[in-house]
Amino acid sequence: MYRKTVVFEPKDIEIFKDKLLSWSQQFEEVTWLDSNNYNRRYSSFDSILAFDALTSIQTDAFDAFDKLKEYQSVTHDWLFGYLTYDLKNDVERLESNNYDGLEFPDLYFFQPKKIITIKGTKVEFHYLPMVDDEVEEDFNLITNFSTDDPNRANEQNAIKIKLRIHKDEYLHKVQKMLDHIHRGDIYEANFCQEFYAENTELAPLKSYRHLNEISKPPFATFLKIRDKYLMSASPERYLRKEGLHILSQPIKGTAKRAPFLKADVQLVNSLRNNPKERSENIMIVDLVRNDLSRVAVKGSVKVEELCKVYTFEQVHQLISTVKATVTDDMNPIDIIKASFPMGSMTGAPKISAMKIIEELEETKRGLYSGAVGYFTPVGDFDFNVVIRSILYNAGKKYISFSVGGAITAESIPENEYEECLIKAKAMREVLEGKDKGEKV
Repeated sequence: MYRKTVVFEPKDIEIFKDKLLSWSQQFEEVTWLDSNNYNRRYSSFDSILAFDALTSIQTDAFDAFDKLKEYQSVTHDWLFGYLTYDLKNDVERLESNNYDGLEFPDLYFFQPKKIITIKGTKVEFHYLPMVDDEVEEDFNLITNFSTDDPNRANEQNAIKIKLRIHKDEYLHKVQKMLDHIHRGDIYEANFCQEFYAENTELAPLKSYRHLNEISKPPFATFLKIRDKYLMSASPERYLRKEGLHILSQPIKGTAKRAPFLKADVQLVNSLRNNPKERSENIMIVDLVRNDLSRVAVKGSVKVEELCKVYTFEQVHQLISTVKATVTDDMNPIDIIKASFPMGSMTGAPKISAMKIIEELEETKRGLYSGAVGYFTPVGDFDFNVVIRSILYNAGKKYISFSVGGAITAESIPENEYEECLIKAKAMREVLEGKDKGEKV
């Protein structure tokens, strides 16, 4: 790849990022990953943009991982894209028969002609040789691009959000989940519900910017694949590989923020010491350890952090960090397949939990609770967990976001419902035009 490096003044880098994302909208395939300048111990870039596909792969769940493995081995290049939750049907003998209003392909990756990375104030342009003569022109177009779109400042019409599962039905379904737990069928399961709007148009980039401004998460994503969009404010990493080291950082355990410091500190301490929230997290950590042990060097799976509180704009979260080592002949796709779908969005035991989830949920999850990320030419990768996200099929004019939480033996259905509303707050504010609080 051809490479050009530009160093900006600190005051100009955010302006450049804003222009860059706006300018990229002319392309059919766009993946934008942004850390929002979180000082993360494990990261390669502050932001990365991949766009303009040379080749791509799109498939349903049948043999999806094998098809991706073949595609990755042939290209030996950067690949950007997503894995939907429903690839579970390729990993195990499972099905997804619930309603799908979004109709995203189960798997999509593309080989970009152009990649732009940002680290601190350094911007690097990585272009394939066939388009390397476009670098200077693109750079000039981006730096001179006007983001003064007269429509950008206008208020988006309020979108009427519907619930796929209403409160009474939600409480009934959580009780059914608890019945499974009390019978010993499962220990924990992640139960999700969809909020949606039909026959409704959305300004995707504007909505992403609003969501990102509200949440400022470390794994923000804007994904455009023709007429299908993801606007994600995810705080969670699914899986990262760098060299022979792999890393997973599951989230389980949530508390709302308080407007005043003293109360906020009390909420942190309460979350850190909450037996139910800790048990949720520890059960998923055990599941992640088991998943990674399938592909890791024996004895290399270690828990680096257990139930550490991380604070975001709207919530506090319990996050654990699990690390392992793999051999140099381990295929990167096999590493992902061994742990997919991620434990934080399924439950334990995993297969039983996924069967019960399919039975009780009303919507095909699709990209929600899947993963977005990239592979490098040498087989490293980094993927987030698609939560706190808005999905949009512009062709169908269908908007969707889902939220969920872990159900354990200690769960109280009313409390689980309130937690869902906390998690839904940012997406509702973006779509409905103002903060609706917790009234549904």
